[in-house]
Order: sequence, then structure tokens, then C-alpha cells
Amino acid sequence: MDRIEAFREHIVNGYSCKGDFITLGGAILDGEAVGNAHINIPLKTLNRHGLIAGATGTGKTKTIQVLSEQLSAKGIPVLMMDIKGDFSGIAMPGEEKPFITERHAKITLPYETKGFPVELMTISKQDGVRLRATVSEFGPVLFSRILDLNDTQSGVVSVIFKYCDDNNIPLLDLKDFKKVLQYATEEGKDEFTASYGRISTASTGSILRKTIELEQQGADLFFGEKSFEIDDLMRIDENGNGYVNIIRLTDIQDRPKLFSTFMLSLLAEIYNTMPEQGDSGQPELVIFIDEAHLIFDQASKALLDQIETIVKLIRSKGIGVYFITQNPMDVPSDVLAQLGLKIQHALRAFTANDRKAIKMTSENYPISEYYKTDEVLTSLGIGEAFVTALNEKGIPTPLAATMLRAPMSRMDVLTDAEIANCIAKSKLVKKYNEEIDRESAYEILTKKIEQAQEIAAKEEEKKQETKENKRSSSTTRKSTAQNPIVKVLTSATFIRGAMGILMKIMKK
Repeated sequence: MDRIEAFREHIVNGYSCKGDFITLGGAILDGEAVGNAHINIPLKTLNRHGLIAGATGTGKTKTIQVLSEQLSAKGIPVLMMDIKGDFSGIAMPGEEKPFITERHAKITLPYETKGFPVELMTISKQDGVRLRATVSEFGPVLFSRILDLNDTQSGVVSVIFKYCDDNNIPLLDLKDFKKVLQYATEEGKDEFTASYGRISTASTGSILRKTIELEQQGADLFFGEKSFEIDDLMRIDENGNGYVNIIRLTDIQDRPKLFSTFMLSLLAEIYNTMPEQGDSGQPELVIFIDEAHLIFDQASKALLDQIETIVKLIRSKGIGVYFITQNPMDVPSDVLAQLGLKIQHALRAFTANDRKAIKMTSENYPISEYYKTDEVLTSLGIGEAFVTALNEKGIPTPLAATMLRAPMSRMDVLTDAEIANCIAKSKLVKKYNEEIDRESAYEILTKKIEQAQEIAAKEEEKKQETKENKRSSSTTRKSTAQNPIVKVLTSATFIRGAMGILMKIMKK
């Protein structure tokens, strides 16, 4: 058996699937595609998470597009966090071109053009289905971790949440939270001290500053009602295709705090909402997080711990999470260890540090007798990548340099008119885009403060009236008390005496 035949058998055995699967492309050996050596990924292992990495311009976005198309075609919904804004074309059929036909002939896979059902979503001012969550849905622990609070400050947040629960005060948005925080140390401090102990103004001041920092990144648009229901991510269209939900994040690239807040809250909500899946044979939802370094670069230790915990646990709910970044080293090692599918596009070695990073990256992949991994990593072409996955038994598959299949959908973005048409047809836009500002903590406590101020003003007014009455009564008493001299001059005895003297004078 020659080397190519041995390699083909090696790949076929390593990537064979008895159950349902998706096909990423065909294997490459010595820079050439090997026919009928397909890279198949079993659906049942796609909830074991994954990584798509590679230098700029090596084809990561098209790889995500291929994965999303294959999943959607199998009836598996997708959630794509689109930072660069170059993913929306999946809604429209692609165009068959000679280089695509040639590529698919090399990897012996048929090619067709097809569009997929898409829902455009937003957490900012962009058009699309508005995604929101209330502060109370976060809970005190997650909210504290997002704000990167210490233990004392986290305790204050827990008291704030407890007060709102005990008094049936809805805690919906950031202005609600700030109002309760202010109330706890000012107008309502006696009430809080009596029930929960004294709250330090230094702690509330620090929490308020961090809340304002989050608010300045645009989080005030995200916190509030109507809360998004996770079930609406799980929709299947009339043709059995899973919806591709695209969250448009192009305007928050410089606001990583908001991005990580949203992502973590979404993962936590999905985990808390979805039932344990068991062994169903395929995931319920696959999430792609583009530019993942935006999450990890500025995340606190507490936030990273929370992300790692959720990534570990959420797969039991049938949810796969896939991180997309330029270098695998962008992802913390504890998270990286949880990722079953790895698709590594080319890396570029321009400096000594680049070469060291490539060497380290190559050590994350299975040893192969067919490749010098660190060398091949620098020579992969656009749309080519190293792939290793988990087979149906959970065992890592052989490392395979892969020529990836081309997307069936448009390899470009939607036009403004197409975006507007997509949004106009959306049932979810009608459901979630109405702004609701019902009575909550801000209004309730403002009213309570105003009522307290009115009562205090009335009591002060009564005090003033009482003082005025006392002053008036005192003045009246003084005016009715006769002067002793006047009393003498007006007495009958004095008058008779004076008249007698006057008569004597007149007789003379």
C-alpha cells in the first residue's frame, strides 16, 4: 500500500461515523487534496465545544459559515455573535464559480447554492430583534462578578437584591439598581439598618462608579424589558432548517465590558433555562463567539472563573460553544482544555515570538506521522486548516490538514435593503422591540421618597403653625395686660381726686 492510500485509510477510519454527521471538507497530504478522504464530525459530539483559530485573512469566517450551514441543514439552530459584521450573507444563496467547482471536485463533494433562515438581533442601537435582560435575572452573584466587586461590595449587592425581593420591588434596569443603592445610604438608611445592618457609603460609592462605567459602555440599552426568551433561539423553519441567529455587534468592538456582560448573561440564562439533555444524538444549539479575545483580555479573575464553569457545565444541556480568535493562546488554558473540535487555520511567522507561539500551538494537537505540524501551520492556504475532533466514542480523531468545503450561501454581507427586508419579515422584532418601562424600583422609591418628603414638609408646617400660634398668643396676652401707670391714671379714685383739684382751682 502506497503512502497516499495508507493516509486515505488512516483518515477514513479516523473520521467514519455510524450516526449522523456534518462534513467539513477533504483531507490534504503534501499540499494536495486526497479524494474520498472526508472529514466528518459526528453530531453527538458537537456539544463538546470548539475553537476556530488562525491569522487574519486565512478563512475563519468562511469556516464558521460552512459549520453554520451544515448545522442548520441538520435542523440545529445557531447563534452567531458577529463582531465584524461579515456574516449576514448566509441568508442568501451563493454563486457557483469555477474555483468553487474545482475545489469541490478535488475533495469529491457535491456543491449547491442555498440560503438559510436568518434572524438579525442586536443589543445596541442597530436594527434587529432587541435582546434584553433585567438586573434581577442576573442575580446578585453574576451581577457582582460582572462589576468585578470585592466580597464586601458583593455583600451589599446581595442586600440590595434581598431588599427588592422582600418588598416586591421590581429591579429591572440600571437606573433601578442605582436608585436602590442611593436609597440604602440616604433617605432609606434607617430602614436598611433596621432590617439588614448598616451599609457603608464607601462601598455603595464604589459600586455606583462601576455601574456607571458599565452604563457608559451602553449597558443601559441591554438591561430592561421585555426579556428575551431563550426558546426563541431554538426555532426551526418550515423546511426543517435551524434558524441562524446573528447578533450584530459591529458597534461595540471598543466596549468589551458590555460584550462580556452580555455573553456571560446569555450563557447563564441558557444554562438555567434548558433541561438536561442526556444522549440525544445532536446539540440543541451551537453558539459561535467571534473575536473571543475581547472577552478574555479584560475579564477579571472572577469573570473568567464564571465563564470556565459555565463552559464546563452547559454541554450537558446540549449546547456547544465555539470560540473564534487569531491565536489559540488568546483563550485561557482552562477553557481551551474543554474544547473538543479544533480548526486551526494558518499562522504567520514574522518574528521570533511568532515562531515560538506557533511551536506552542502545534503542541496542542495530536502527534501525526504524516505532518510536521509547526511547519504545515505556516504553509496552509486560504480555506485550509488543521482539524481534530472527537469521534462518536469521545476519542480524538487523527490530525488532518483539510481543504474546507465552500459555503453554499453568499460569501458577502447583505445589502441595506436586504437587511431591512429581513427585519421587516421578522416575527421576533414585533415581539421584542416595543419599549416597556413599567413601574419598578426607580419609580417606587422616587414616589416613596416624595411621600416621605411631603409628610416631613407637612410636619414642619405644623411645627411652624404651632410656633406661630404660641407667638400670637403671647403677644395677645401682653397687649391685654394694663400698664401700671395707665392703670393708676385711669382708676376711679385718681379721676375723683383730679376732678376735686380742678374744681378748687376753678372756684378761686
